[in-house]
Amino acid sequence: MTSNDSDVRALLESRVDVSQVKDIDRLMSHYSSDIVYYDAVAPLQFVGAEEVRRNFVRWFDGYDGPISLETRDLTIATSGDVAFAHMLHLDAGKRTNGLQSAIWVRSTVCCQRSGGKWLITHEHISLPINPENLQAWFPPDM
Repeated sequence: MTSNDSDVRALLESRVDVSQVKDIDRLMSHYSSDIVYYDAVAPLQFVGAEEVRRNFVRWFDGYDGPISLETRDLTIATSGDVAFAHMLHLDAGKRTNGLQSAIWVRSTVCCQRSGGKWLITHEHISLPINPENLQAWFPPDM
């Protein structure tokens, strides 16, 4: 693993840590001001830090308490000042409607280093679906 790989891994781990405690300011410090973010919820594309911030606040507000995010199968590729990563996240917690829920999401993240700091410039979130019923795939133990 290169030092760039380690730096990007640390950025992504910090992103998860601050998301779990819903620290919007620290979370946004990981994103470039011109971030392009594709999500599984409408309007599907969020451009710029303010739109992305509002989308994250919407996500945080859907949970009563902390969000559990477990990262699996993280793969990172770096070259110079550019990095790409993809992973699975198990997103779980108590929803504001009282239900305990968990769902798998897929994430692809593109980063760029500028001034010695890595920032996320593009992120794409998608939900795996069951092709038999076209519904989101939920973990079998939830």
